[in-house]
Amino acid sequence: INTIFKVIFLSLLNLKFMNYLKLSFFGVALFLVSSCAKVYYSPDAKTLTAAHKIFAIAPPKVSIAANKKIDAEAMREQQKTESANFQQEMYSWLLKRKMQGRFEAVEIQDVATTNAQLQKAGYFDGTVLTPNEMSNLLGVDAVLMSNYSLSKPLSDGAAVALGLLVGVWGATNETTVSLEIHDNASKKMIWNYNHKLSGGVGSTPARLIDGLMRNASKKMPYSIN
Repeated sequence: INTIFKVIFLSLLNLKFMNYLKLSFFGVALFLVSSCAKVYYSPDAKTLTAAHKIFAIAPPKVSIAANKKIDAEAMREQQKTESANFQQEMYSWLLKRKMQGRFEAVEIQDVATTNAQLQKAGYFDGTVLTPNEMSNLLGVDAVLMSNYSLSKPLSDGAAVALGLLVGVWGATNETTVSLEIHDNASKKMIWNYNHKLSGGVGSTPARLIDGLMRNASKKMPYSIN
């Protein structure tokens, strides 16, 4: 009987411990706001965006803190991977907000269409385009441009390959993000959003974008609050 009670007790203790680990892991995986966002609106931002029919999400520019243990070419490939992931996650997040009726009557260009047009123009091979040139090329009224500065990679597979889980980087990922909307008609930036977020082990592009866009999307001139 004592043996049976001991087995039951140990089983319950183990279950409690595992649940604690799951909760702990979930807690460190979240991206948390670590500073107040800085937001800029041009005086005519709402007026200009009211006339927009469609805007595009440009491939984000991503930089990852250099590490002497990581090959430069491998790092460049990882930055491309993170850029594609962030672009797709932003598109999905904004589509969801639009479907909830929380956006003005503006369409968001499919990222596959955006990237195909940019590929034809040589953008991914180094051709530099101004926001206005990109808008004209894509046939949109505005482009959402972004910059992500990461202290370490986020995408799991590549991160493992680069040595993330063997101590090349620290446990916390600090991410600084800048979002900009450039209006095609006026040829100027009409909105800017700057934020800093922190995430721990288990952080992913999806979690970062969710943490970012929950606030940023409400501040966009397209938003219906």
